[in-house]
Amino acid sequence: MASSSPGGYEDICVVDDTERELCLSAPAERIVALSPSVTEMLFAAGAGERVVGVVSFSDYPEAARSLPQVGSYDRLDLESLLALDPDLVVAWAGGNPGQQVERLDELGLPVFRSDAANFEQIATTLERFGRLAGSADIGDTAARELRESVAALGERYVDAAPVEVFYQVWEQPLMTVNGEHWISRALSLCGGVNLFADEAPLVPRLSREAVLAADPEVIITGGMGKADSTWLDAWRQWPQMTAVARDNLYFINPDLVQRATPRLVEGTRALCQHLDAARERR
Repeated sequence: MASSSPGGYEDICVVDDTERELCLSAPAERIVALSPSVTEMLFAAGAGERVVGVVSFSDYPEAARSLPQVGSYDRLDLESLLALDPDLVVAWAGGNPGQQVERLDELGLPVFRSDAANFEQIATTLERFGRLAGSADIGDTAARELRESVAALGERYVDAAPVEVFYQVWEQPLMTVNGEHWISRALSLCGGVNLFADEAPLVPRLSREAVLAADPEVIITGGMGKADSTWLDAWRQWPQMTAVARDNLYFINPDLVQRATPRLVEGTRALCQHLDAARERR
């Protein structure tokens, strides 16, 4: 939607993921991103050159690594943020400290609260970021390509034999995802069945005994980093588990699946390949 500003220009108005309407009188030129995922999404939507501040661990794309940091996603440095003189702040509704984000509202800064939780929300976020940054063509193209890729995967695996999966998010405490999480939805696209989909928290804590009792056919983990598979090795002490007996223990780069960004499509393809390998071992 759009309305006329006092200067005669059309305001840019979007609704964020908390149902708040945000209107800018012109495309944002100085954007601060308050999570690594938000940073990645802004770049994907063509707004990278307008991002002037990020939080720690904003490491993708490479250009984001050299940008000034304004604290971490869970502890913002408001003084540093304000010093960057942003005309748009993109917050992470599900992770940033609520009081600090509200303080930005009180100071009169335009704040977009982002909280994409599935493929379609990632696509609409790309579209909205593109509008806010004056790069709508890029944002719309990225969104269309994402939707097409997801549709192609869905068509390819529509009749795939189901595979029971335990996806490990963390080691101590042992954590997984429920059926509402985008990782679980990505698994479903490949014919994966999340054994803990019915748990109430989005990221449930589990006992080791609960996983042993569930006896997954496949265990997938992102580990502590992009090349750390030590969590998988710990499961080998239970050779009676189906996943261990069939050597269906798979590692995946956590950045590809544990961030709700366009790269989730790449991560989903990797998940699908792991499930295909498990099917071949039956």
